[in-house]
Amino acid sequence: MRYVWINGKLVSENEATVPILTHALHYGTSVFEGIRAYWNPENNNLFIFRAKEHYIRFHNSAKIMGIKVNYSIDELVDATVELLRANEVHEDVYIRPIAFVSASTVNLDIRNLDVSTAIITVPFGHYLEPKGIRAKVVSWLRVHNSMFPMKAKVGGIYVNSVIALMDAKASGFDEAILLNRDGYVAEGSGENVFIVKDGVLYTPPTYDSILEGITRDSVINIARDLGFTVIEKRITREELYTADEVFFTGTAAEVTPVINIDGKIIGNGEPGSITLKVRSYYMDVVHGRVSKYKNWLTPIY
Repeated sequence: MRYVWINGKLVSENEATVPILTHALHYGTSVFEGIRAYWNPENNNLFIFRAKEHYIRFHNSAKIMGIKVNYSIDELVDATVELLRANEVHEDVYIRPIAFVSASTVNLDIRNLDVSTAIITVPFGHYLEPKGIRAKVVSWLRVHNSMFPMKAKVGGIYVNSVIALMDAKASGFDEAILLNRDGYVAEGSGENVFIVKDGVLYTPPTYDSILEGITRDSVINIARDLGFTVIEKRITREELYTADEVFFTGTAAEVTPVINIDGKIIGNGEPGSITLKVRSYYMDVVHGRVSKYKNWLTPIY
C-alpha cells in the first residue's frame, strides 16, 4: 500500500480524495512545491534535496496567496521524512507538497475558508531527455509580475505553462520558452534558463517575471565553485540563438541541455562542455558526494 500525508496523518492513496466542489479544483487556489529525493546506492540512503528551502518557498507562496498552512517548515520536513519511510522508498522520487483551499464553495472570497495540506511521492526518473532537447519560443507570454507575484508557486498560474508547453509540443518541439511582456527571455514552462557565451553563464534576473528557482540558485553556486562567472541579466531571443550553450534548470529538469531553439542549432548541436560539467557536479551534490553541500541534504535512513 502506498501512503500519502494529509492534514497531519498518513493515509492510503485511495483514501486521499476531495469533494467535487472543492474550491481549488475550480479556481486553482492552491500552492505547491516540486522536490526531489535521490537514492545513493553507495551509502544505501535516500537524500531529499534542499527540503527546507522548498518549504520556505511553500510558506511564502501561501502568504502571497492569502491562505494559511497550518504546519511549520520543520513539521513539513519531518512529515516528508515520515512519508518516505512509510513508503519504503529506495529509488529516485518526486515529492509534491500542496496546500489547497478545500472548502466546498463557489464563492471567490477565500478568507477564512478551510485549507488542507498534503504531501505525495511519485517514483521519478528523467523528466527531459538528458542528451539534449529542442525548444520553441512560443507566442504566449509569461505572466508578468504586475499581474501576479511570480515568486509564488500557485496552481492556477500554471495554466500559463500548460498552454505554452502544448503549443511547443504541437509544433514538434520538446519544451517551450516564454518571453516576458518586454520581449526578454523569462523561462521554460517549468524551468529556468541559462545561456553560455565565451565561457560566461548568464541567466535572467528574478525581476523578469520568473520563479526564483531553487535549482537555479543551486546551479549558480555550483558553477561559481567550478570557477565560472555567472551573471544575472536580461537575455534577448537573439542571444538564445547565438549562445554557445543553452540549458534548463529545475527540480524535474535538473540540468538539461537545449541543443535546438526554433529550428536553429545551438553551438555545435550537442550538449556543451560547460553544461555537462555543471550537470555532473550537480548530480554529485544531490547524491551526497560533495561534502561542502551536505547541509542541502536531508537523509531518510
